[in-house]
Amino acid sequence: MGIGIGGKTMEEALASLSDMTAGATPICKDEHLARIEKAQAFMRQQGIAAIYINAGSGLLYFTGTKWHPSERMVGAILPASGAVEYIAPAFEEDTLKDFMLVEGAVNCWHEHESPYALFIAVLKKMGIMPNAAQPPRIGLDESSAFFIFDGIRPLAEGYVLENARPVTAHCRTRKSKAEIALMQRAKDMTLAVHVAAASILREGITTTEVAEFIDKAHRKVGAPAGSYFVIVLFGVASSFPHGVSYVQTLKKGDTVLIDTGCKLHNYISDITRTYVYGEPSARQREVWNAEKAAQQAAFEAAKLGVPCEEVDQAARRSLLSNGFGPEYKLPGLPHRTGHGIGLDIHEWPYLVGGDKTPLDVGMTFSNEPMIVAPGEFGVRLEDHFYMAEDGPRWFTQPSHSIDDPFGLEA
Repeated sequence: MGIGIGGKTMEEALASLSDMTAGATPICKDEHLARIEKAQAFMRQQGIAAIYINAGSGLLYFTGTKWHPSERMVGAILPASGAVEYIAPAFEEDTLKDFMLVEGAVNCWHEHESPYALFIAVLKKMGIMPNAAQPPRIGLDESSAFFIFDGIRPLAEGYVLENARPVTAHCRTRKSKAEIALMQRAKDMTLAVHVAAASILREGITTTEVAEFIDKAHRKVGAPAGSYFVIVLFGVASSFPHGVSYVQTLKKGDTVLIDTGCKLHNYISDITRTYVYGEPSARQREVWNAEKAAQQAAFEAAKLGVPCEEVDQAARRSLLSNGFGPEYKLPGLPHRTGHGIGLDIHEWPYLVGGDKTPLDVGMTFSNEPMIVAPGEFGVRLEDHFYMAEDGPRWFTQPSHSIDDPFGLEA
């Protein structure tokens, strides 16, 4: 049996965990104001008159206002110069103000009125007037539902509607020290949960039982909502990257793949560990070691200024040298090597072919070049790194070996 795998009851494993959130502080109002200033400077430079920021992670990022998107238009208009203003249903005005961190005028619409007409009216109030000869460029947050764009479009004569992603991504892809600190703590919490989860494994335990334990463990280390997500896979099911529809029961020799994360002050962790319950076969060792090598090759390729796609290609070259692939061919890596992460679990840019975004200081990524062997098992080792002034740095140290996955005796 691998080191750290099995041997504890759920009660013993939970007792080994404690709250890890001491000293972790949410993003302050001054940082939100600095984000707005950065966005506005970029908008002026690019000739963008205003952007609409929809409810969700974008609104939270820029204004600190936590509001879930729904069928009602709720968001903020950020002009290239001047104060942010909000749009919301009239009956939600006081609630929105209660959640608001960066203050601004709230422009309200009643249920029988058009929020899209109100949006145009607010632009005009801000002095952003329609102009057929030189239409002002208005960006819409790329997470906005189509119904919002579809509602604004017929009313937007004299304006140019476009994707606000150049503005939002310009700001959000480069994390501040405060953001990185929160992400570091969240990932430390999830790694501790992984160690605890491995220790409770026993023959006959189900994937549902393990997932329920992981949720409790995340709460024990201080994640108020428990697991943000959890995937637990045994045996052949581990060859399905995002899981299967049925519950599995653990037996000796099974590959175990656990992918989970939590939220801390809205920032997300996301870590995957794969190991074997029992003695690994020669095939399991071969694939596990190839996965570890590919993950390391991707990390070493992550140099400042290098296009994101090169990190993906480095992982694929490593896999090819070990007999996997080429490209997306199986057995091999069927998806991108990694994704950005922050307030959303998947953010731009991506470590994938075609993404030519140069790696820059503050960018954060998953590194998870999973190997899928159809009909056998899958191995995914997922850790995250951030780009520092001197290059990539791991948030969490990669899995040590298939026999000692958590480096408990390294």
